[in-house]
This record gives sequence, structure tokens and C-alpha cells, in this order.
Amino acid sequence: MSRWRRVAVRGPSMSPALSDGDVVIVRFGAPVAAGDVVLVRWASRPGQLSVKRAVREEAGGWWVEGDNPFGSTDSRTLGPAMVDAVVRARMWPRPGTLRRRR
Repeated sequence: MSRWRRVAVRGPSMSPALSDGDVVIVRFGAPVAAGDVVLVRWASRPGQLSVKRAVREEAGGWWVEGDNPFGSTDSRTLGPAMVDAVVRARMWPRPGTLRRRR
């Protein structure tokens, strides 16, 4: 059974798709596809959750990147990440779904 949770986005890494302070709904246990916005964690940073875009599946997890390459710490620095959940929609301030990038 999958779980749903609200998550607040912090920082500029997902701009322009998401902004600092946006609130999104994530679904744990959902299948991940390249282009999805996802909630991830890294082994080297236990306890830190990040919202990034899934690029490709790799040994050891997913290669993820922020949409803003100038303001993101992601797989380019930390290597593959473990995906915990898939972002399904933005709740606030502009409710709506997020587009998958190809």
C-alpha cells in the first residue's frame, strides 16, 4: 500500500518547475520513470531529503539532477540517490500537476 505525504520544497534547485516554499504531494511506493520529480536521499547525507528530477536508473540508485544546474547539489556531486517517493502534484501556491520531462 502506498502512502501520501506533503513536502515543502526548500532552495532554488528545482526552479523554474518548483520554487522555494512550494508544497507538493508525494507518493511513496510509486513507480519511478525518467523525467519524474522525486523525493530522494543519499547514503552520504543520512537524514537529508531532497526534491530532484530523475534522469536515469543506475547501479546504486537513480541519477537525479535539479532543474537549476547553477543552484543544485545533486548526483553531479553526490552520485546516485535512493528514490523514496514520486511528486504527484503541487498543492501550494499554484495547485496543479507537474510535467514529466523527457
